[in-house]
Amino acid sequence: MKKITLVLGCLILLNSSCSKKQNNAIPNYIEEPHSFSQPNDAAITHLDLDINVDFDNEIIQGKASYLIKNNEASQIILDTKFITIDKVQADGKDTTFTLGDFDTQLGSPLKIDINQNTKRITVFYKTTHKTEALQWLKPRQTTDKIHPFLFTQGQAILTRTWIPIQDSPQIRITYNAKVQVPSQLMAVMSAENPKTKTPDGLYTFKMAQPISPYLIALAVGDIEYKAVSNRTGIYAEKSMVDKAHYEFSDMENMVASAEALYGTYAWEQFDVIVLPPSFPFGGMENPRLTFATPTVIAGDKSLTSLIAHELAHSWSGNLVTNASWDDFWLNEGFTVYFEMRIMEALYGKDRANMLARIGRQDLEEEIEGFKDTPDDTKLKLNLKGRNPDDGMNSIAYDKGYLFLRTLEETVGREKFDTFLKSYFQKHAFSTIHTEKFVAFLNDNLLEKHGITFNTDEWIYTAGIPDNQSIILSDKFETVEKTVQQFVKTNTVDKTLTKDWTTQEWVHFVRNFPDDIKTEHLAMIDDAFNLTNSNNSYIAMVWYEQAINYDYHGNNIDTKIEDFLIKVGRRWYVSTIYKAFKRNDKVETALAIYKKARSNYHSVTANTIDDMLGYKQD
Repeated sequence: MKKITLVLGCLILLNSSCSKKQNNAIPNYIEEPHSFSQPNDAAITHLDLDINVDFDNEIIQGKASYLIKNNEASQIILDTKFITIDKVQADGKDTTFTLGDFDTQLGSPLKIDINQNTKRITVFYKTTHKTEALQWLKPRQTTDKIHPFLFTQGQAILTRTWIPIQDSPQIRITYNAKVQVPSQLMAVMSAENPKTKTPDGLYTFKMAQPISPYLIALAVGDIEYKAVSNRTGIYAEKSMVDKAHYEFSDMENMVASAEALYGTYAWEQFDVIVLPPSFPFGGMENPRLTFATPTVIAGDKSLTSLIAHELAHSWSGNLVTNASWDDFWLNEGFTVYFEMRIMEALYGKDRANMLARIGRQDLEEEIEGFKDTPDDTKLKLNLKGRNPDDGMNSIAYDKGYLFLRTLEETVGREKFDTFLKSYFQKHAFSTIHTEKFVAFLNDNLLEKHGITFNTDEWIYTAGIPDNQSIILSDKFETVEKTVQQFVKTNTVDKTLTKDWTTQEWVHFVRNFPDDIKTEHLAMIDDAFNLTNSNNSYIAMVWYEQAINYDYHGNNIDTKIEDFLIKVGRRWYVSTIYKAFKRNDKVETALAIYKKARSNYHSVTANTIDDMLGYKQD
């Protein structure tokens, strides 16, 4: 019966290639504006990477070999940017290829000639000094200042700058890698990793679960490993290992709490590597190996919500991935929601609500910044012709979270948790776009329980709907009263702040009254020495306020400059440079930036270049 049905189907379809559709299980990919690839014609499925990391010349050289699903195509297209292509093979034989016109955002399409039977392509290539994903650090730019360091950052569309690839989040591939590095260094990837150095600097890796290209990551440095549990641990430079191990000692508890909420952790190992301070993000959720900034090492575990956030990405982002960067909120909104649930489970509702209130304040500021471009405050974006980094802001994170929190409060936590667990299970190791999520939400939660909710208003319209969840925090109300008391009485009572968390201090600094005087700031600084805070988050918001209110006490100008030169975390440095710009101090900002820029990853430098109108000589 099956054979007869197939023959009849082919006769009915006539000119369409029935055998082509039956024999090649290529997914139905959506049109994706940030990739040249045409995966409905031919798609990569597995990568074998064989590369040498050359610190002397600061290049990576080698070959990327792909298994492909071929829909009887005559060519396959990969994304490249700032890569030199030496030669290309199809099934082991040299084949012709062309590089298309260069686009400043997207790079160039690498068009490789194949035939309908081609199963493997291999690209021999090397990176260049313009490669944006790579940051090569001299020993002086590392923590221990003995050996050089390299790390990659692929999100959103930078993997194409160090590996020729179909660089779209809807592509999912497995990979193996062979990486040669100097013998005194260790290489680690978003894959199964070594725990000790090899004698010859040769490392092999395997990622058995299919991941999106932006999650392929590599770090090379003089690092060590220290286990937290049998499935969690820390990589860091020698002087940082013990500090990081203490700071992140709750990692196993976080994994267990996450599993209790939404199902088994699907990646076997959850490790964190603490990178040098130039890393541009707080963290990056590379599967099995989160990349993290050292700015979260505060000595009191007060900033570890970042680890909970990156862990949550193991479900929302890595397991179920946004199909395009227009749908980025599906990664980050879900992850912030999950992060808050982990923090609530481990540290209580007060801690989670303080974090959520700070996020709500960030969202208000972001919306104000988009008052001239309100479409940018929609969850579902249209980023065609724009850098996808334009959508990586508080809208995706905090409006996405607020939508899900409001939804949870509307339907009830029990129903919502059942829905989310089902969502992760049914879409595991796949990609999803907003419209598919809305359909799943309607079918499996709202219509199923007869619940009415303004989903379209939340996702497709600007601003925040009126039915938003109201996030309360008694602790923050106390903080606000303390600010007023200090200003009103011109005195500081340290007993009122002795048990404050980082979140309370941040709220304190961010909520100074508009009419606060510099003498009040001096009084507060004398009492709490905020200018010299070892907590980078508190320091960042304090420096911002010092610029806003023209405070120059306690040698703070030098401290701000030192902070901006040392720290490359984009959120922190952009906040401070933005304060300079907002207060008509661009010349001061540029003078510092010229000293700091060489220490920044391209992700951070590009943002500050645009903000300050900086052009290299």
